[in-house]
Amino acid sequence: MALTEMQKQGDEMHKKALLENIDKIHTTEMGVGRIQKNLGVNAEPVGYCISKLKQDNSVVTKEGKNYYVAVDECIITINSSSFTIITAHRA
Repeated sequence: MALTEMQKQGDEMHKKALLENIDKIHTTEMGVGRIQKNLGVNAEPVGYCISKLKQDNSVVTKEGKNYYVAVDECIITINSSSFTIITAHRA
């Protein structure tokens, strides 16, 4: 199996893990302001980030203890054990 195919399967596995734990995804009080400021949105940030994760074109990778959701020119960082949205920013 080619490396890119293995990476793709890994990305799909990470996305599946996040979607299976979607009810656990949250952020901190400080995270709310940081996400809204960095992405320039007024929407409720957890719901906004979850809607981005659910998009067909989102790609989820994992590096160390964090998942990285890349979609629509933004990157959302989620802790893999607590499912806390740490930050989000424009790519």
